[in-house]
Amino acid sequence: MLRRAILWLVVLSPALSAAADTPWSRIQHASLGRATAIGSPSNGCIAGAEALPASGTGFVNIRRHRNRYYGHPDALLLIRDLGEAMAARNGRYIMVGDLAQPRGGRMNSSHVSHQNGLDADIWLTLADSPAEAVRATPEQHDPPSMLTPKRLALNALFGPDQLFLIRTTAEHPKVDRVLVNPGIKRALCESENNAPWLRKLRPWWGHDAHMHVRLKCPADSPHCEQQSPVPMGSGCGAELAWWFSLEARSPKSSSSAKAPPTPKPPAQCQVLLRAS
Repeated sequence: MLRRAILWLVVLSPALSAAADTPWSRIQHASLGRATAIGSPSNGCIAGAEALPASGTGFVNIRRHRNRYYGHPDALLLIRDLGEAMAARNGRYIMVGDLAQPRGGRMNSSHVSHQNGLDADIWLTLADSPAEAVRATPEQHDPPSMLTPKRLALNALFGPDQLFLIRTTAEHPKVDRVLVNPGIKRALCESENNAPWLRKLRPWWGHDAHMHVRLKCPADSPHCEQQSPVPMGSGCGAELAWWFSLEARSPKSSSSAKAPPTPKPPAQCQVLLRAS
């Protein structure tokens, strides 16, 4: 279990990926043609990506200066569906963070994943308007955590709207998994009585202020590499308990991890990178 956690730390940790130089971040426009997810979330790209609008019914995209608002149509459909569901519920807005770059690929900061257009970060804080969301989330000023200081329990900011957003996301048919902090997962396991949708909630470090949503490989993307299936069951038992063990919470379990060499992108991505 410890080896698996260290491996995923290398794959997903912003700290380990912050200084990665990449030509993908210099591309300003999506390629032409049909949208196709290629490779894996942590070693891939996307052809024909679509751009998420700055805002729509029930959603607003923040920090657009990063130029990370592109994705497969399935990702944009998910965001529209969640926005419409929240608008119908209370008239408020979900705040959408990074999706992918214009052609996906490795970013030069914050993520190792988000490469094939099937990942999206969605904050758990809601906004009353698009303008409020943009004002409240300048660079380096994230929305607040939903957990108490020791990340062992939910705080007063987590309420029925946050539960509704997470559950609606997990129950969406195109969603493969949702990364949330172990404290959030444990609290929902206790309050939701091992509901089937909890299976898609996967515990991971951080993710106490936002959820990282990953979609399934679309049928129209034959070169997309699907992540290993989520284990059966709610994930509320021994697997979750490990994240609160001394082994898991020891600083040594993460500080000694070294990032492996950057893998060679799929051949289709190398072609896409060279294309005009």
